[in-house]
Amino acid sequence: MQDYLALSKVIEDTYDAVLDSARWTGVLAKITDFVDGQAGGLLSKDSVSKSGNAYHHFGVDPHYLALYAETYWRFDPMGALPFWDVGQIASIPDLVPYDEFREGRFFREWVEPQGWIDAANTVLEKSVTSCAYLSIIRGKAHGMVDDEMRQRMALITPHVRRAVLIGRVIDLNQVQAASFADALDGISAGLFLVDANAHIIHANEAGHAILLMDDFLRMIDGRLVASDLEVDQALSESFSSARNGDDALGVKGIAVPLTDRDGKPYTAHVLTLTSGDRRGAGRTSTAVAALFVRKAALVIPSPPEVIAKSYRLTPTELRVLLSIVDVGGIPEVARALGISENTVRTHVDNLFEKTGATRQAELVKLVAGFSSPYTSNAS
Repeated sequence: MQDYLALSKVIEDTYDAVLDSARWTGVLAKITDFVDGQAGGLLSKDSVSKSGNAYHHFGVDPHYLALYAETYWRFDPMGALPFWDVGQIASIPDLVPYDEFREGRFFREWVEPQGWIDAANTVLEKSVTSCAYLSIIRGKAHGMVDDEMRQRMALITPHVRRAVLIGRVIDLNQVQAASFADALDGISAGLFLVDANAHIIHANEAGHAILLMDDFLRMIDGRLVASDLEVDQALSESFSSARNGDDALGVKGIAVPLTDRDGKPYTAHVLTLTSGDRRGAGRTSTAVAALFVRKAALVIPSPPEVIAKSYRLTPTELRVLLSIVDVGGIPEVARALGISENTVRTHVDNLFEKTGATRQAELVKLVAGFSSPYTSNAS
């Protein structure tokens, strides 16, 4: 029962962070405690700027955060995380050989001094250029990531993902729940506040524009109705469940796909208004959920993911390839990854054989070609 209450509180606070991003530090602290970790963060990797950012974090020394941003993001094995499906839980040994990880600069100079040994990581969102993920770190006292931690992370992750996606739609630093509807009237996404029976309590300007299209969403007798029967049923079930709080909404329907008559994709997200500080968010007490609707972003595998699949590279081969681009020649890569130069040469030889390249400069050009939207794989 204690675990259930703790989980319910974490979920409630996670969705409250949609209204106030400053709450994420506290949310991460509770998630870390629930999964028996030591520190945590919401982070992103960008393949264009080749940078790593920690948007929100808990339990991490600011000094080491600065070191990470300046230097150590280059050696972080999280570069392999975009190859994993959204929602999967990956520990460090899942991403790279652990012995190599322990010998590398990232572990010796950044991870070990903080007393950490492993982390449970999960992709929340990824696109052609970036990957957003949740990372909960474990120290020596907690041991390596185990099945219990994975199971607890799996309970939390879908809710964190939904909250992050809705937060991106809102794109506000802080919204007071008491003026929720008014504050969101100016956003570009369509917003509908609905009761448990899908009756529209309030719609913002963009929401009214969607209804005027009389396309994938309509208002019939005051109810919000989707043209697609399966989508309509999914939304109706979400609205009905929302009256019983975050737990009742569950982990399904994080992003409900919609398509207009021209085939253009849209995405809908449901946020309950019956838990936490969201209780007063509706203009009347009958509003149980907020539905956000916007055009769907094009999701394309990241360049490293495409490279790995195109040439059937192992995670270590890909890591060496990207290190050649970011760090330099074989001696530099060996020092950065904590492996011998002979091992790096072996991986480079495998890269030459699989890609058809004959020089390291050609490997750099190959990666650059995949990173450019104007360059085909054959060029």
